Amino acid sequence: MVAGELSEGQVERYSKCYTAADGNSARDNVVPLQEVCLVRSATEDEIKAMRLQREEEDAILIRARELLRLHNLPMKLVDAEFILDRKKLFFYFTAEQRVDFRSFVKDLAREFHTRIELRQIGTRDEAKVVAGLSPCGMPCCCGYWMHRFYPVCIKMVKEQNLALNPAKISGLCGRLMCCIGYEHANYADLWKDLPSPGSKIKTDSGAFIVVGVDINQGAARVLTPDFVELRVPVGEFEEFKERVMRGEQWDVAKPSFPVSAGLSNITEAVDAIACSSTTSRDLPLQPSDGKTPGDEANKIKRNRRKKRNTFAPGKGRPNEKNTKSTKPNAAKERARDRRGG
Repeated sequence: MVAGELSEGQVERYSKCYTAADGNSARDNVVPLQEVCLVRSATEDEIKAMRLQREEEDAILIRARELLRLHNLPMKLVDAEFILDRKKLFFYFTAEQRVDFRSFVKDLAREFHTRIELRQIGTRDEAKVVAGLSPCGMPCCCGYWMHRFYPVCIKMVKEQNLALNPAKISGLCGRLMCCIGYEHANYADLWKDLPSPGSKIKTDSGAFIVVGVDINQGAARVLTPDFVELRVPVGEFEEFKERVMRGEQWDVAKPSFPVSAGLSNITEAVDAIACSSTTSRDLPLQPSDGKTPGDEANKIKRNRRKKRNTFAPGKGRPNEKNTKSTKPNAAKERARDRRGG
């Protein structure tokens, strides 16, 4: 709802919210942009009557679901709503396909003695009506403060470096969560000067892959042929691309990222030391003897594996030096005792 006079630009922008790409209404049950005026505030009696009406709607919904079971229709009743003058009763339902509910409407009219209208809604509208808690622990945005749905596509998920796991990016409705589009404008500003995610820069030494962006540093995340991830500022990406295609090495130790003015002096000092260091934080440390830290770890694992595979004589599986067990056979001992008796 917008209060006050609207400019021509606002009217055009708000009208697009209720218009589909083909020029028709986006949804049949959405009222287009119109001018309304405030008549008066609701009285205490009207508010009390509205609350009683909501309680009656809950009981009506339960009874309507009982009638629906008798008809065995492939549909799900989500909500029931009276208009203010109680001359019409709306039922909202979801279904995967078209349903012939004419006989069901007749039974509803006979049961509640008023005009009946059934409206089919989508899964997102169902989540908005039912409400509930989102995976973040807060109430669903659609049922809490959102008045309309905004389009969310899988491209937004890829541009924000989110995991393509349906359990993590889907809401209660089973669709992509609405909050994915909240910060998409910030990521779109970075990606407009970069190739699409997964793009490759082919060189003689291998392919450099653009795997994502770092929104905090304003840089692109690039995976080298040696599986080392680099942070390349968006403004220097073209220079980075030209240098690696010529076969030159990118100086990962140079101060690429500016320090924000709001950081503390300690953080600025740490970043300054890290940027001026000759050893890059993106590359693993190399000992002076030429051995990598992984060699020592692999050596320890091999020694532990040898200890597990080595058995003491007479215990468990015999080793190479103990191919014959020194323990006498129990059956032979019993046979010798019987002969001696």
